Amino acid sequence: MTESLFTGLKVIDCASWIAGPAAATMLSDFGADVIKIEPPGVGDPWRASSPIPGKNVDYYWQLTSRNKRSLALDLKHPDGQAVLHRLVASADVFITNFPLPVRDRLRLAPDHLTPLNPRLIYASFTAYGEAGEEAAKTGFDSTAYWARTGLMDMVRSDAATVPSRSMPGMGDFPSATGVYSAIVTALYRREKTGLGGVVRSSLLQNGLWANGCAVQTRLFGEDVPLRPHRNDSPNALANHYQSRDGRWFIMALFNEQRQLPLFLGAIGREDLTDDPRFATPQSRKQHARELTMVLDAVFATRDLAEWRTILDGVGVTFGIVATVNEALDDPQMRHAGALVPFADGEHFTVMTPFHIDGVEKVPARRAPSVGQHDLAVLREAGYSEDDVARLRGQGVIG
Repeated sequence: MTESLFTGLKVIDCASWIAGPAAATMLSDFGADVIKIEPPGVGDPWRASSPIPGKNVDYYWQLTSRNKRSLALDLKHPDGQAVLHRLVASADVFITNFPLPVRDRLRLAPDHLTPLNPRLIYASFTAYGEAGEEAAKTGFDSTAYWARTGLMDMVRSDAATVPSRSMPGMGDFPSATGVYSAIVTALYRREKTGLGGVVRSSLLQNGLWANGCAVQTRLFGEDVPLRPHRNDSPNALANHYQSRDGRWFIMALFNEQRQLPLFLGAIGREDLTDDPRFATPQSRKQHARELTMVLDAVFATRDLAEWRTILDGVGVTFGIVATVNEALDDPQMRHAGALVPFADGEHFTVMTPFHIDGVEKVPARRAPSVGQHDLAVLREAGYSEDDVARLRGQGVIG
């Protein structure tokens, strides 16, 4: 394994689906040894999730389980729980998102594990938090992060359209970053005190944080209306427009005093600088609909490729509404380190969204098969060949 920041850090990923396991993936990118605990047989149910109907492919699994080692362990069996407890005794981080009642039943709640290892960082992730009537309620990012926090209601084209559904993992991956942050903060505290502890996060809290601008406004007593139709946007210079070839892009021209004359010159509408409707920021807001109509007509005269060159030439901030295919073919994704190849060089994967100068991430290794590393992990934990054979015979391991 390539030496990196977390080389030597032992992490037990006893979570399922996305947010908890993705936090472990982030640690693995910086060299942590992540042991993925999953049920024998079919393994983590996330393996079977597929974006393509009728195909049993593991594209999602390759993203959230790269670099990990798999231990197929029956946690319903007392001997399986004993194996987990032995692993925890020498681990640095334990991550779980199992429902709270399940943790008690499987003896993996904080009260069961933290006494085994005072340096352990126990990372607990839930849907709705760990207090209140809904603490034991199950949830996914679509229900707890997206729908419950106001995001689903507000992220729609206008008040007349139906609420927008989230994409798979859209709330889980940002939430995973929150879990990772909590773990690293606790590791820093451990460096100062020598002690581990429990860190907690939830889909609900991460979703509210993502919707923080609207929520904070409402907390001060102001109403937060749904966004109007684009034709009635209050700022025509921060609106989205369609080019001649049917492609959309969005502008964010906020430094109007400096950028507006250059922008109007570039699009061939210098005359608008003398139009009293658009002469000041206040008048542009009052006549935003009219300015939007003018710009609609202008942008409909050229293809997107031409407008990209023109707008880039005068420093206008804008973004094309890219398809997924375009995002993958975008060379800037690779320059930024957002897309990197797997170690075998055959495919690319989405990389952790931050970098540390002077710290190398490990080459991305393919996600493991169910129980692929049973023998190696158990040997490292001190189990003999006979012990392993007994556990396998009992169905405790895969």
